[in-house]
Amino acid sequence: MKQSYYLYKNGRLQRKDNTLEIVYKDGTKKSIPIERVDDIYVMTELDFNTNLLNFISQYGVSVHFFNYYGFYTGTYYPKETLVSGRLLIKQAEHYTDKNKRLEIAKSFIEAASYNIYRNLTYYNNRGKDLSGYMKEIEFLRQQIKLCKDVQELMGIEGNIRKVYYDSWNVIINQDIAFEKRVKNPPDNAINSLISYVNTIIYTRVLSEIYKTQLNPTISYLHEPSERRFSLCLDIAEIFKPIIADRLIFAMLNKRQITEKDFEEGLNFTYIKDNARKNITREIDNRLQTKIKHKKLNREVSYEYLMRLEVYKLIKHLLEDEKYEGFKMWW
Repeated sequence: MKQSYYLYKNGRLQRKDNTLEIVYKDGTKKSIPIERVDDIYVMTELDFNTNLLNFISQYGVSVHFFNYYGFYTGTYYPKETLVSGRLLIKQAEHYTDKNKRLEIAKSFIEAASYNIYRNLTYYNNRGKDLSGYMKEIEFLRQQIKLCKDVQELMGIEGNIRKVYYDSWNVIINQDIAFEKRVKNPPDNAINSLISYVNTIIYTRVLSEIYKTQLNPTISYLHEPSERRFSLCLDIAEIFKPIIADRLIFAMLNKRQITEKDFEEGLNFTYIKDNARKNITREIDNRLQTKIKHKKLNREVSYEYLMRLEVYKLIKHLLEDEKYEGFKMWW
């Protein structure tokens, strides 16, 4: 079974015969069979050469890079081997047709906002009084179907997120100040935590898209741009409440993460190295956790749910089946 590999120690990543080898600064080495690698997360300073890139490209291995502070800097995305001219045309058609684009974008926000509401329901049933926030979000969710363009839809989504983030001070047991969502750069512990976990979800979605014939730069909710895989942002919206937010709540409420795990930079806050390792391990465990899928009637991992979501979108684009975003039932 393939898996993601996270590299935290400085060294060199190289090809050794038909496998990967990490040579650490202290001279120790570690071998990784290339057949077991899904994608690689580089969280440290690492040397490599074009021979290594050519080798991992043959196996479709993406490499995601993070800087010293744990902020995502980019992805090495191998040449696509699964290509379909027909699907690419359909994908572009659904973007250029305003009605078709809006239909898909609404499905993303409908599912994402439902999953947000389910999170509030979960904690409301466990003694947190979130009824006021739930009423506000339910009212805003009713406006989704009335939106006439993507810009209006994004406004509704932003309002839902604002109400949702306001509720975090009730959900989280620790006394950590969190007034509003700030991304670039994150200005406090909670924002830093959200940014880091969301980035892992984003890159995992990218890895799942790579296994299909979809183009990750053509999106429907977020505007396509030249410097990001915007379709990953679209699909990640659905899974952030399910995986990222639930994990953040759990780790903070169990005090697996506290304010001591954060460091202040010049004008930003970042997560200390050991805490990032713990968070990443928890994300990976959660992604491999299996649930009983209602339609498939079998157990699938959270990670595989992402791939199923991509396949559902493909079916919609090829006009075989109407797309509806994944909604959790637990």
